[in-house]
Amino acid sequence: MASRKKALVATVMAASVASLPYTMARHAMADDYSDLLDILRAKGNLTQHEYSTLLSKHLRHTAAEQDAPARSTRSAAPHAHATQQAASHVAHGAGTSGVSNGYEPGIRFEAAPDVASSSRAEDAATRAEASARSAQKALDAMNQADFVRVAKYVPGKGLTFKTGPVDINLSGFINGFYTFNSPGGGPAIGGGVSTGSSGFDSSGVRNGLLPAGLILKLSTQQQGWDIDAVLGMYPGMNNAKNGAMNANTGGSPVGLGTPGIDFRQIYVTFGNSHVGTFKVGRDLALFGGDAILNDATLLSVGATGSNSAPGNTSLGRIGVGYVYADWIPQITYTTPKIAGVQGSVGIFQPLDEFQFAGADAKGNPYSASSTQHSSPMIQGKVTYEATFGEVKAKIWASFLIQHQQNLQGVGITTDTGHHAAMVEAGDIGAKVSYKGFEGVAYYYRGSGLGTTGLFFDGVAANGSKRDSEGYYVQAAYNITERLKLVGSYGVSNLYLAGGEARTVDPGYLVRRNQSVIGAAYYHLTDWLNLVGEYAHTSSDAHNGSSESDDTASAGVILLF
Repeated sequence: MASRKKALVATVMAASVASLPYTMARHAMADDYSDLLDILRAKGNLTQHEYSTLLSKHLRHTAAEQDAPARSTRSAAPHAHATQQAASHVAHGAGTSGVSNGYEPGIRFEAAPDVASSSRAEDAATRAEASARSAQKALDAMNQADFVRVAKYVPGKGLTFKTGPVDINLSGFINGFYTFNSPGGGPAIGGGVSTGSSGFDSSGVRNGLLPAGLILKLSTQQQGWDIDAVLGMYPGMNNAKNGAMNANTGGSPVGLGTPGIDFRQIYVTFGNSHVGTFKVGRDLALFGGDAILNDATLLSVGATGSNSAPGNTSLGRIGVGYVYADWIPQITYTTPKIAGVQGSVGIFQPLDEFQFAGADAKGNPYSASSTQHSSPMIQGKVTYEATFGEVKAKIWASFLIQHQQNLQGVGITTDTGHHAAMVEAGDIGAKVSYKGFEGVAYYYRGSGLGTTGLFFDGVAANGSKRDSEGYYVQAAYNITERLKLVGSYGVSNLYLAGGEARTVDPGYLVRRNQSVIGAAYYHLTDWLNLVGEYAHTSSDAHNGSSESDDTASAGVILLF
């Protein structure tokens, strides 16, 4: 009799452990399991009556769920079917007599098993009870707030750890390049990005357009809101030098120096799929943001800017195809995506009109400057994404508006009335992908926007706005799954304002910056990419003077 009871206990425990995940998920199915554990703990075995009562209760629960759609799920049906099969199997193996009062017709119990079967059943019962305790402990541990899990790793998406209700993501990149820059000569041009007037070849071991980066992102959901907090630190490998552009000022290749740390990302977002998303903090701006994110030189060097004293970053295509979007304090709102369309708008910290190009032969600055702001900068963007068979397309357009006040310049007096200027700019871009091919086209135009950086030389010394425009085109093709070739061409133009020649001599002020770039990228591993690149950059002045340089770069970029 004891062996027979052990056999029954083993079989019922096995069925209970097999259904443990379902039992944990559905409290309504927990009575059988709890009762069985109580009986085993109190008595150590089961009588036939006890077994029949528990099994009948289990079958009634299963039948009730099948008859009540409001309480059933797709996963419950297979469980109920498996339970009935297990019950039938137990009944057929336990005795020869039929059972009524809740049992299905045809259930019978056989004679007691032999000694070997009893031993196996007793071992099974012991193992099943231990498994049940272990599974319950695991479930209790996973529900603890201090239990840390690791999400499946996806190359390029960083490492994600889950602790309680919070996801912690760490991602980043590191790059380094050897660059050799050969100047082609020519006079120095105010606001030019070419190093052609330096007169000397230069070698550098430096960062590319990207510095290094370590990005921490915390994500959670609270009361129906998706909340993210992002902290992005971007250190450079070369020595930092104090200047107007802080860590992005040209470097200082002198012993005992230290690299610059650019903590450019500090923001929080909150929202959901119905309301949209709000962002508060410092992040990449809307106007021109997609231009740099789709620029292939983001992963290489492009125009060096200054190779003899490298700063945190090179220029890539900044100033030779687009104006740098920059990382700006902001409060923005992004709509939910509807039929592939999504819009964003925000208020941003207003930036000064900056005199970047220098001065003419008499020492008069080419451009005006400002430090007064009574209203914020406003930016907005709309994007459309769609897939047509194997073709993927993205189109975007953005705008920028800022009122520059209290302009200062050698040609601005109380009589001119040019103490303020309304800066306006807009852009449009498109990206198309088809199998191994990818193409990007981008165009911008501004009034008072300037060139290279936001509001760099955008207003003449007499207070009048200068128009500017530029574009770049880019084509990439994956020859193999690992090897990609890229070619691109870009131009940035800055036009003179009306009457400014009467105030200063704008002859050596930059009129055009342009570059031709070709690169090869080899995907060595999920993390590591090898890069080789050639760039020809030139700058032209309004008086016809020009300078140019050639740069060869080779290095690696690691992204995790």
